[in-house]
Amino acid sequence: MHPAFSILFFTTLAGAGQGLAVLLAAAVLLQVGFTPGFRDAALALALLLLAAGLAASFLHLGHKMRAWRAVLMWRTSWMSREVIVLPAFIVLLALWWLALRSGAGAPWDGLLPALVIGGAAVLWVCTAMIYACLRFIEEWAHPLTVLNFLLIGLSSGLVLGCALAAVALERVLLDAAAPWALGITLAAWAGRALALRRNGAIRHRSTLQSATGIRSPDLVQTSMGMSAGSFNTREFFHGATQLAMKNARRTMLLMGFALPAALMAWGLTSQTGLPWIIAALVQAPGLLAERWFFFAQARHPQNLYYQVVS
Repeated sequence: MHPAFSILFFTTLAGAGQGLAVLLAAAVLLQVGFTPGFRDAALALALLLLAAGLAASFLHLGHKMRAWRAVLMWRTSWMSREVIVLPAFIVLLALWWLALRSGAGAPWDGLLPALVIGGAAVLWVCTAMIYACLRFIEEWAHPLTVLNFLLIGLSSGLVLGCALAAVALERVLLDAAAPWALGITLAAWAGRALALRRNGAIRHRSTLQSATGIRSPDLVQTSMGMSAGSFNTREFFHGATQLAMKNARRTMLLMGFALPAALMAWGLTSQTGLPWIIAALVQAPGLLAERWFFFAQARHPQNLYYQVVS
């Protein structure tokens, strides 16, 4: 598949915003101490990340004025459900921020953070199921897709939250969240590695033989299916070389998981905040590479007709 950069930024930014919001909500529910000023600033950043992700998603639309129509198919479409849940989650997070700023007490102290955690989980499921429900793209049609969206979003939000706590000298929050950030990042690494191993071993049901009806085992594609480029050749094939694919895979594993995990382990043993800041800066481009590879690795069956020469 062709990775659209608007979708890469949308899923990465929104996932980090959700993870940061979950961290703050869990800290409030567990009564982990941090200053109101830090809380308000971190929540505002989570809202900004979600809003930036929503804005990036609009860049992918051909007719932006018709975006409202996306909600009409909510009974059957996971994309329609995401279009409904994402703004609702932003509104919920904004209400929580306003309630905290106004000093509103019970029952909002417990209810709104719990709703934020639940809303983030629902949004992750809706976003992931847009891809996991596509049975004809076998790399995506698996529960690992949903698991990895959730774990990677949590990891990015927790690492970002720990980096912010390190900058703001919020030692109590950093000490409480640091082991969870490392654990979730290791779990996300393991989940992504499992998905890579599974996808590498897929024997696709659609082949040149099944597409053409010619059963010869020696069948080889020698042309692209048409003499010029088209929507099919642009939107369903990434066009990158095998070397670029290998480099993207190495980058996502190294910068998205391995280096941040090593830096977090250093932060846990050294009791200094610098490793957490570096980990957040390293992980961000790594997760963009991960999301690019997620789309590029997926093979659309139509590419049996419209792809580069074999």
